[in-house]
Amino acid sequence: MPQLHHSPAAPRLARPWLARYQAVRAQSQALCAPLLPEDTVVQPTIDVSPPKWHLAHTTWFWETLLLKEYAPDYQVFHPEYAFLFNSYYNSLGSRVNRADRGTLSRPPLADVLAYRAHVDAAMAELLAQDEALPAAFYELLELGLQHEQQHQELLATDIKYILSTSPLAPAYAALNEELRMKNEELGNGRSSQLEDNSSFLIPHSSLSAAPASWLAVPGGIYRVGFQEKGFCFDNELAAHEVLLAPFELQNRLVTNADYLQFIEAGGYRDFRYWMGEGWDLARAEGWEAPLYWVQRDGRWHRFTHHGLQAVAPEAPVTHVSFYEADAYANWAGARLPTEAEWETAARHFGATTRGGTWLESGQLDPQPLPADADPRACHQLLGDCWEWTYSAYHAYPGYARAAGALGEYNGKFMVNQLVLRGGSCATPENHIRLSYRNFFHADKRWQFTGIRLARRGPGG
Repeated sequence: MPQLHHSPAAPRLARPWLARYQAVRAQSQALCAPLLPEDTVVQPTIDVSPPKWHLAHTTWFWETLLLKEYAPDYQVFHPEYAFLFNSYYNSLGSRVNRADRGTLSRPPLADVLAYRAHVDAAMAELLAQDEALPAAFYELLELGLQHEQQHQELLATDIKYILSTSPLAPAYAALNEELRMKNEELGNGRSSQLEDNSSFLIPHSSLSAAPASWLAVPGGIYRVGFQEKGFCFDNELAAHEVLLAPFELQNRLVTNADYLQFIEAGGYRDFRYWMGEGWDLARAEGWEAPLYWVQRDGRWHRFTHHGLQAVAPEAPVTHVSFYEADAYANWAGARLPTEAEWETAARHFGATTRGGTWLESGQLDPQPLPADADPRACHQLLGDCWEWTYSAYHAYPGYARAAGALGEYNGKFMVNQLVLRGGSCATPENHIRLSYRNFFHADKRWQFTGIRLARRGPGG
């Protein structure tokens, strides 16, 4: 099950958790604040859930797993909401089919917000008490906060997809300042602390891309998996040793300019670079560029949270599937790193969240690496884009799947998916770790997924 490792000094009273709970909850609603009620119902594809559903599902989580268990006098807000807003927990009952979430015109958004207020009031009462609750409560409380932060990332990316399907190409730019101010007010994680919007408004074309370089990691036996204190998901356990041959990792993410060379060289028309399944899919779907890219007046543009913009050559390429990432790597004469290589390199080069682009910044787009970035350092490992790895998502040695609903959180998805590492511009900064394992099917493109190249090292 997801685990929380407490240091000896960790607080055990409920009261210190209240401010953090309220900040995380407010963050979710702040993400939806710029939307019209009509926007919150749309589900243009099965991978995308309506924002209204996200707001209700995260609330159902608190009601079902904490309030009903630990608040004896709690009154369920609506008896049918458990059916409407359960996601995939078979042990907790039946539910609306995932593909049908967009058919839920009722309850209206106002009722969902009332549901959130009802649950938040009950949680505030529970967390305001001075008596310590059982240890299992704090485990679930931490899991609930992490779960809602995951849905904040999904909200950001689902909203982008939803707005992109409108012929009006509506912009979401107002959130940049609104979200910054909300984060500073709430103290939710580390804000970018922008003095104003000027850094966002600088056009990408005024920048130049940092040159790519290769950084060597010696071969040897390395330890991967969760090794720190604090929270981790069960799929990050157990830490274990791996044997790696020498390898090299590129010091930055692949940029739009890099990827444009692949496009212009006919990469989408040459089967030699592609896996057979990816090649068939690309042809069937008519792929000729990353998701959200369109040509206008002979120039590539891409839909962003800030509307349709010209593709910025120096920014990291994003919204590519594993198939596209692998094809690009093959074309470039390199490969994708394995997840063990990625984590080993991140630890080897001392990766931190500093300098990355996170949800709290309000940018909602990966940012270019400055042209004068140190070529001897490894950049952008955390933040900006999730990085595809060439590793299947499966259990680590020693993994034990928990019983009940918590055992459904990660374990049952450990098949037919690939691991991604590092977080993105839609990830809350205090949600990420070096051992964090994200996972998607190879064809998925709607998340902020990017590319970092690897290759065999000397003597490897």
